[in-house]
Amino acid sequence: MVDPEVVGLSRLQFALTALYHFLFVPLTLGMAFMLAIMESVYVMTRREIWKRMTQFWGVLFGINFAMGVATGVTMEFQFGTNWAYYSHYVGDIFGAPLAIEGMMAFFLESTLVGVFFFGWERTTPLKHMIATWFMALGTSLSALWILIANGWMQNPVGAAFNAQTMRMEVTKFSDVVLNPVAQAKFVHTVSAGYTMGAMFVLSISAWYLLRGRNVEFAKRSMTVAASFGLAASLSVVVLGDESGYTVSENQKMKMAAIEAMWETEPAPASFTLVGFPDVAKRETHAAIRVPWLMGLIGTRSIDEPILGIDSLVDDAKVRIADGIKAYDAMLVLRENKDDAQAKAILAAHDKDMGYALLLKRFMDDPRKATPADIERAAESTIPNVPVLFWSFRLMVACGFWFIGLFAYAFLRASKRRLEGKNFLRVALWSLPLPWVAAELGWIVAEYGRQPWAIEGVLPTALGASSLTPGQVWISLGGFVLFYTALAVIDGYLMVKFAKKGPDGLGMWPPSPAPLPTTTQTA
Repeated sequence: MVDPEVVGLSRLQFALTALYHFLFVPLTLGMAFMLAIMESVYVMTRREIWKRMTQFWGVLFGINFAMGVATGVTMEFQFGTNWAYYSHYVGDIFGAPLAIEGMMAFFLESTLVGVFFFGWERTTPLKHMIATWFMALGTSLSALWILIANGWMQNPVGAAFNAQTMRMEVTKFSDVVLNPVAQAKFVHTVSAGYTMGAMFVLSISAWYLLRGRNVEFAKRSMTVAASFGLAASLSVVVLGDESGYTVSENQKMKMAAIEAMWETEPAPASFTLVGFPDVAKRETHAAIRVPWLMGLIGTRSIDEPILGIDSLVDDAKVRIADGIKAYDAMLVLRENKDDAQAKAILAAHDKDMGYALLLKRFMDDPRKATPADIERAAESTIPNVPVLFWSFRLMVACGFWFIGLFAYAFLRASKRRLEGKNFLRVALWSLPLPWVAAELGWIVAEYGRQPWAIEGVLPTALGASSLTPGQVWISLGGFVLFYTALAVIDGYLMVKFAKKGPDGLGMWPPSPAPLPTTTQTA
């Protein structure tokens, strides 16, 4: 049996470091494309203000990029320190996308970041713009390979268990790369990053306009941010729907938990707008439901049901019982790899062996499980329903807020009326919301996968290293201190340089006073 304290602490450490890291990653994704757009306008118009805009926002991009690299590199070491068995069990599959990301995307991205900062006077404007666009594409390519690895954890395709090596091995790498869950997560995640980059530029530009500083500079920046942000925020919602559909296809328990759907409803299922999930009674109090909506979102049909939590627990019991047969056959094959009967049994039930491994949390030998043990293991497949229920709804609420705000900003920009103080204050105070939405999205994705490290294949409890709680406490404390220091430094530098502005950094002369509302900002 595993030490639950070690597993819990290891999960907490990885969760905290991942959430810290994701404070920086999406802003890098969004800012890179904002820079490419601004520089493209400069190359087409040769107006100096667009070059200075690119350079100023590039300074803030560079600070954030450096912090993202620092947090990302250390986070990956935890697979070896805290999740040794996980690394052994699925390293052949999980490690490949990470290695490709490092060799192909990260090195490309890092090299072009250098060209962006140091190539202004060393190359032509057109060549520099092309390098900036490839830098932006490099950031998204980096995200693609990371999300291919993560998507495989959610939907482990293109791999099979080898009873002799006791490891998962790749059977078809193209299936891993083209995993529909990974592709849906990629487009949804990068769209969220683009939204964050647009909000960052919009909010800081609003701050300048509220103070009458760098007015022409800020107006142009807001116009780009409003246009790009509106397209990105609409994409987040549309592509988020696709991501939700893949969840309903491949992670039915996660979908049921997100909806606090305790029992299977007749098709098409209703969507619970708000409510208060009661885990003990397995019901949702004061629920406000929208008929048919969940069925349409989750199944794209009106005649397919979405299974409830109780039905999925019953299904897990059956799969655990089948998995015990596979587990027994696997042990036989380890002693005699030519046992034909054991091979046949394993081939028939190997898809359920991961469910038998859920029993390892409670006993050493799953073959000795009683019906009560199987019941207990099946119940452990239910994630934290209230956390998922509310995290999802707050994330979605933020998404619709972004659409409304960017649409209104785009309308004002098209009429060249960006100076309204109430609008500017709302834009400024909306700055933290993309980070809130992004972190909630990862809570839904990762917390909702529990108790699985690899969905249906490897329980989280089995993936941890053989450490003592004291050892994990030491590393946890070290990571928290290190990452908190980086977050504080990042925040300090971002605020410092944003307050300085392009005029304070000598990139553009300060405006003597706010310009009239009729001033052209082409």
